[in-house]
Amino acid sequence: MTGVKAQAGWPRSGRGERTPGRGREAAIRALDIAVALAATLVVAPLLAVLWLLVRSTSAGPGLFRQERLGRHMRRFSMLKLRTMYIRHDDQVHREYVAGLVAAGREPPRGRRGLVKLETDPRITRVGAWLRRTSLDELPQLFNVLGGDMSLVGPRPALPWEADMWPSVHPEYRRRFEVRPGMTGLWQVSGRSRLSVEEWLHLDAEYVRRRSPGLNLVILVRTLPALFRGGAS
Repeated sequence: MTGVKAQAGWPRSGRGERTPGRGREAAIRALDIAVALAATLVVAPLLAVLWLLVRSTSAGPGLFRQERLGRHMRRFSMLKLRTMYIRHDDQVHREYVAGLVAAGREPPRGRRGLVKLETDPRITRVGAWLRRTSLDELPQLFNVLGGDMSLVGPRPALPWEADMWPSVHPEYRRRFEVRPGMTGLWQVSGRSRLSVEEWLHLDAEYVRRRSPGLNLVILVRTLPALFRGGAS
């Protein structure tokens, strides 16, 4: 595997592979609840303003619900602020992702990254700003509190996306051993410059090394990644 290497500063277990343990999982879940609850209280006024902004600038609801695959490939409704016009056709997005999968190890050329088109006519003007700043993802704090997501983990996958992965990476199922996250190794390792194969490799690497310490490091590194555009 080329292009993705272990990053300096990541906590390591000393044994490489980490064996799942109830204590470690309980600690990660406790961290999720504590941070997500505090963050929700802090950003609630901002979230209300953004919801009103979305509602007042284009037709449709302020929140967008989309079916994603969670732990053990269980389906759940992921929340986001709506960034697209209603009644849009997602065929252009499916074709784009299929092209990335077919490219294999070739990193995407578009500035917007792995799963977002560089220019997408479905996106509203306000939605483009929300996506650029990742503010559209703030409602996912409720998914974390509800137990469908974690603060840190693999990116929540669309069901039809996962159907394309067996031909790309042999360990793709490992990413479904844990809850998907609002951020992860894929985000702080240059998401907009990774190929699909490298992205799935990082997901498997995260599952192998998952720990409260690693999650804290990723959370701390997420904000600088947003300013660099890695979260695009």
